[in-house]
Amino acid sequence: MVEEGEGDADNGVGALLDQVPALAGPRSVADLPGGLTNRNLRVTTSTGDYVVRLSSSDAGLLGIDRDAEHANTRAAAEAGVGARVVDYRPDLGMLVITFLPGSALTNETIGGPGVLGRCARALRVLQAGPRFVNDFDMFARQAGYLADVRRHGFRLPEGYDDFAPQWERVRRALAVRPAVTVPCNNDLLAGNYIDDGERVWLIDYEYSGNNDPAFELGNTSTECDLTTEQTDELVAAFMGGPDRPAYATFRARVELQALCSSYGWSLWGFIQAASSTIDYDFYSWGMERYEKAARRFTSDGFDALLDKVAA
Repeated sequence: MVEEGEGDADNGVGALLDQVPALAGPRSVADLPGGLTNRNLRVTTSTGDYVVRLSSSDAGLLGIDRDAEHANTRAAAEAGVGARVVDYRPDLGMLVITFLPGSALTNETIGGPGVLGRCARALRVLQAGPRFVNDFDMFARQAGYLADVRRHGFRLPEGYDDFAPQWERVRRALAVRPAVTVPCNNDLLAGNYIDDGERVWLIDYEYSGNNDPAFELGNTSTECDLTTEQTDELVAAFMGGPDRPAYATFRARVELQALCSSYGWSLWGFIQAASSTIDYDFYSWGMERYEKAARRFTSDGFDALLDKVAA
């Protein structure tokens, strides 16, 4: 952590912070971990504790809409599951929100006693809150990402396109009974769950939009490497128990949406690998998700899963 005048002027950050009334004056500044498309800072002043999200560009190849991110962050706060927005300065590439006390979850801690139940409650609160200003559909997102990959000649793993027929079958199975869409974060890696021991908060609404509620749980399942038993626990907590009449069908839909998450978001990694200036192995990130999807596409239970969702 640095005090004003020591280090927060790094790359002109100090001058940027001075332009936001809540952040001006004496302050301490510390970088927060994570943020593969942003630089995240914790800024503490005499009036409050804040998180500043700095974006270097509109991240057009990734399909990020900063105005929608801002609006949906406000909606999540109104729902009672997100941080309050303090300021939004698109001219500075800056979103300022309140700092949430608690710890970011990890793939190891998310399965701790009671944690998945708190995560499920947070999802229900978000999905019952104000509708978001935009929609999110992984099939449209995947098609857009794939078009950009081909247009720019980015590297794809051998065999990615071979699963196009299976991908279409997944789309058709989910479309048999279209979901009523609800506000969703859509990017629920463990670090986007903040647990204070009593409740869980959700952060980072870059890819948020109204979506199938099952995607949110499937995305969590695959991003956090949940076991089958842990996914069962998450879904049961979300639905109010495994004895609910729709539990089996919804649980199957969650599993299929986990596949959608892996196959679609893998392209995010391949785009980042070819275009990002951040020192990070994005290609391996994408391959991890692609290989999960490939295993599911070729599994013995794939056809049965489609039938169960479409039944």
